[in-house]
Amino acid sequence: MSSSRSKKNKKPHGQVRQSQVVTTFGPGSLFDLPNHSVIVGGLEYWTKGDEIQEPRLVAKLKDLLQVDNLALYAPPPDSDDPVSPQKTGITSWQFPEWFITQGALATESGRSTRSRRLIPRSSLTKGKFIDHNKKPQPVVPVRFVRACRKGHIGDINWFDFVHRGDNSCRRDLWIDERGTSGDLSEVWVRCECKAERQMIESTKSELRALGRCDGWMPWLGPRIRELCDEQNRMLVRTASNAYFPQTMSVISLPDRDEAVAIAVAQVWEHYLQYVEDLDDLVKERKRKPPVAEALEGLSDVEAFAEIQRRKQNRTAGTDKSVKQAEFETLMACKEEIGTDKPDGDFYARSFARQHWDHPWMKSIECIVLVHRLREVIATVGFTRFESSSPDVEGELEIGVTRAPLARDLSWLPAIENRGEGVFIQFKKDSIDRWLQKPAVKQRGQQLDAGFECWKKDHKNSKRQFCGMPYLLLHSLSHLLVTAVSLECGYPASSIRERIYAGSYGYGILLYTGSPDAEGTMGGLVQAGRQIARHLKSAIDLGRLCSNDPVCAQHAPENQHECRFLHGAACHGCLLIAETSCEQHNDFLDRALVISTVDSIGAEFFGENEA
Repeated sequence: MSSSRSKKNKKPHGQVRQSQVVTTFGPGSLFDLPNHSVIVGGLEYWTKGDEIQEPRLVAKLKDLLQVDNLALYAPPPDSDDPVSPQKTGITSWQFPEWFITQGALATESGRSTRSRRLIPRSSLTKGKFIDHNKKPQPVVPVRFVRACRKGHIGDINWFDFVHRGDNSCRRDLWIDERGTSGDLSEVWVRCECKAERQMIESTKSELRALGRCDGWMPWLGPRIRELCDEQNRMLVRTASNAYFPQTMSVISLPDRDEAVAIAVAQVWEHYLQYVEDLDDLVKERKRKPPVAEALEGLSDVEAFAEIQRRKQNRTAGTDKSVKQAEFETLMACKEEIGTDKPDGDFYARSFARQHWDHPWMKSIECIVLVHRLREVIATVGFTRFESSSPDVEGELEIGVTRAPLARDLSWLPAIENRGEGVFIQFKKDSIDRWLQKPAVKQRGQQLDAGFECWKKDHKNSKRQFCGMPYLLLHSLSHLLVTAVSLECGYPASSIRERIYAGSYGYGILLYTGSPDAEGTMGGLVQAGRQIARHLKSAIDLGRLCSNDPVCAQHAPENQHECRFLHGAACHGCLLIAETSCEQHNDFLDRALVISTVDSIGAEFFGENEA
């Protein structure tokens, strides 16, 4: 591989947003510059932006990646000074290294054929191909490359492919498009020795046409490889499955654990670091006024738990899932949380029940208006061909085969989003009673059967069935996003969700956020003040879909439709922008929310409530 490089931010037309670097164009992604096709380099080839502080997320990522030292940094900003000696940016390596000429369209035996010369980079002169008339011909990167499930990627061995394993011939190669559709069945690779092969064969795993993966990781450097036992698969470099960033996010919420940690830290060095058991702590509180003052309002048990965490070098709150810590903070809201400062990270207030108390709201415990919040998103790794999302608790799977971002990982790229939101807490006993309904249990069996069908097609996935409470709240959340977006001033694609469905309780947080002030315009909080009306609209939206009765009668285990993770859900009712959904539009069924035309009886909101 050539070592020629291209800086993304060297010229204005080579720039991308910092948030795009974390979510779309991270290390290992394929990226088209105006004059080159490149693969984004690993973190060793980045300059760092500002450090982002989020201890809870850093502690989670340390455990996940099994590293001792880790920090979060923003992607590098563009340098406004063109003559500055300190350059900032991200190095990108030119990839792939095979190109094709533009060629000409010809008609042969009544069939349109476009033949284009397939050329390695070593045969180019100043980026162009010199033809037999000694005229320079422009070239473009070939759109086909090879890759494997572990993220390794490289150029296809075209000589080996077209000669079916015999690569001794080195005559000129051509790509013929024998048709106008662009389908792979109409694309042929041809050698001047008369050997030829259809590109469609590269997609058939049983043929093993592209050979075994050699473990090449060009984003980490020209000669970086690792052992790999996977078979190569054909990848269209501009396809959506060429790069799936694996990210983890947390919402910076002040919680009880943080308050305890601050209190213990005040007297740690002189007093509490010598405490060995609970009796020692009780004695210290009685004998030492500074200790009693610092721990005022805290129980002995929670103070001693924090002492043990510090001695074991664990961060407060890491023994809870990402969502549990967030839910407990929001649930504990009585009057207000956070400091009402212009530069504060979090400020929320509960919304009095008399403003939203209606028959269809009787299963709601409380409403919290989140005037200000901060979300931190970090890239952990990436996959190709199949995405790997956090589970329903916001945790990343430990056993997932993710491609590395660097040879020696010491930091991760991250971004901060600031915004607002509305949190709806549901009564636990209401959902527990709903789970006991026979129709709900029967529907659960159908949805679980669909998930098992999905697992058969994704044998390497460690994904687990989300459970019926999550399905209910997730489906309702999508209906709410649609209903709220009509009035709140934000497009539906800008509103995001967090679903809380665990032993700790049930809730939905709808929020919006961006790196600038556009995520805090107040529209979502104002919509929260009308949450009863919006929830009523959301329930009504779920009654009928433009694709009913086909949508309502969809069977999750239907082998012909292959929508195994959906019940009554389609683009006409529940599916929204994937940037808004935390499960990529999976695990949805509006029949759990309200009665549909199929009337299966598994709805949460009965007719007298809706």
